[in-house]
Amino acid sequence: MLSIPGDDPRTPDVQVGPVDLAERVDEALAVQALAFGLSDEEIAVRRHIVLRHLMYPGCRAYGATTGSGRLVAFVYGLPNDRAHWWSTIVEPYLRTTGSDGWLDNSFVITELHVHPEFQARGIGRALITTITDGAAQPRSILSAIDTESPARRLYRSLGYEDLARQVHFPSAPRPYAVMGAPLPLRRAR
Repeated sequence: MLSIPGDDPRTPDVQVGPVDLAERVDEALAVQALAFGLSDEEIAVRRHIVLRHLMYPGCRAYGATTGSGRLVAFVYGLPNDRAHWWSTIVEPYLRTTGSDGWLDNSFVITELHVHPEFQARGIGRALITTITDGAAQPRSILSAIDTESPARRLYRSLGYEDLARQVHFPSAPRPYAVMGAPLPLRRAR
C-alpha cells in the first residue's frame, strides 16, 4: 500500500493498493461519472463493459481509498489483445501513423479516474505507475480525449507519446488520442 497525504482537512489521506473492482464497480463508476461527466445511461453501459473486462486474463485493478474506506480513484488495465473491441477501433488509426505494432505485447490502461475533489495530488500518477510496474509487457498504451488537459499532461510526464490523434470511437462525442510509453514509466525528477 502506498499512502498519499491529504493537503487539507477536506481531502484526507488516501491509500493506493489493489481493489476488487467487481465488488466496487458502482463506487468506481460514480467516481468516473463525476470525473468524466457521464449520464446514468452511460454508467449503465459502462458497468457491463467493466465487469466483462475484469474477466479477461491478466486484468488488474487498483484503487485509492480514504481511511473510512471511500473509493476516490481507480485504475484498471489488461494485456492488450488485437481481438478486443478497443484494439479493433484504434488499429486503423495506428496503422496510418505506422504505430500499429504498439498493439502487440502492450499493457492497456483501460480506465483511470480520480474524484475531482482529490485531483492534482499525485493519486493518478501513483495509480498508473503502480499498475504498470506490475505489468509483464514492455510497454503501455491508452486512449485519452484529444485535448490539452491535466490527464494528457500527466501521461506525457510519465513518458507517453501520441501514437495517433483524432481517433473516433462510436458514440463518443469527442475524438481521442492513443498514447504509448515504454515501461517502466518515467518517474518525476
